[in-house]
Amino acid sequence: MMMPGMMPGGPAGAAAGGPPAAPADDGKNRDLSDKIDKSQCYARNESSQYPWTNLLIGDTRLGCKSDADEQLILHVEFHEFVKVHSIKFTEFNSGRDPSEAPTLVKLYVNRCNMGFEDVEDVDPTQVLELTAADLKEDADPIKLQFVKFQRVRSITFFVEENDGGDVSAMGGLKLIGRTVATTNMKDFKKQG
Repeated sequence: MMMPGMMPGGPAGAAAGGPPAAPADDGKNRDLSDKIDKSQCYARNESSQYPWTNLLIGDTRLGCKSDADEQLILHVEFHEFVKVHSIKFTEFNSGRDPSEAPTLVKLYVNRCNMGFEDVEDVDPTQVLELTAADLKEDADPIKLQFVKFQRVRSITFFVEENDGGDVSAMGGLKLIGRTVATTNMKDFKKQG
């Protein structure tokens, strides 16, 4: 049985040569890497040899390291609002230097242009205390306080402490969740 507005082979727009319809939100969580707006992301105190963009590559030998000390700020911005369910941190270089692994990470939702002077003045959305087991490649993602991550446009990560190393290092970062259904106001037409 065909639904009104449907044509054989799919939605009317797609069958009529229009743009393909966006996939519907199936309610399943997935990797949000393709929703990250890399041009709006930044890091503070990152090593030039190990920049934040390495976290998205999938090779933990490249990863991201802090520069002058153990503290590191990573700001991740999305193209659209998302619901973030969990986060997967992966250890740097298979954990060859466990003292560089982050142990205390503070998360700030929808806070832009944060620097080290701001992290003391603003309450974090959530604080994560990480163990070596949390950072293993086969470890489960860390579930977030989902109610606080329902309409996220950006997340700022503040790596405050590590396991005693001079610098902090992460091998990978994955954000798991789904997009938020929104209305594009440009699609509305003025009624006469």
